[in-house]
Amino acid sequence: MNRRWLAAGLAFLFLPSIVWCGHKKEKKKNPPTEEANTAASLPPERAIDQEISEMLGYWQVGDLDNLHKYYSDGVTVVSGTFEPPLVGWASYATAYTRQRARLGSLRLDRRNTFIFVRGDMAWATYQWEFSGIVDGKYAADRGQTSLILTRQGDRWVIVHNHTSEICGAQASPQPAQPQAPGGA
Repeated sequence: MNRRWLAAGLAFLFLPSIVWCGHKKEKKKNPPTEEANTAASLPPERAIDQEISEMLGYWQVGDLDNLHKYYSDGVTVVSGTFEPPLVGWASYATAYTRQRARLGSLRLDRRNTFIFVRGDMAWATYQWEFSGIVDGKYAADRGQTSLILTRQGDRWVIVHNHTSEICGAQASPQPAQPQAPGGA
């Protein structure tokens, strides 16, 4: 498989997912869940970590409707390939839909997450390992993602996602050494 296509495909997978155009909107709003109330009561770093975990869980099962709540409608997305960034949901929708059609079963593991909060803005960075079926063949890769988030009410929303594949990486990465909170 062409490694550049795999990198592009993985980059689109780790980007924010979209809400399908034309989906019927529910007339009733779901009442706030205990899970949402718990996230709001957590320290910001823990709430963001929990939201990243939830987002990646929805991504793995392909639940686009629930993924949307983690991303801004004006999100910008940068992949590991040399192509222009995607700006907004409409741009991403076309690319994501094409990429998602190429996937079978898959798994994504996240590690070495670091989160920094400054007022109503935060950024997070983590490493990922992907394995799954792409174009009918087994594929495995790994890379890094950096997210920029802003606080919107009691939630943190991703406004920028930069995902890159690590080319030629073979061995498992060593766990990063913990840093003091707020360190750069």
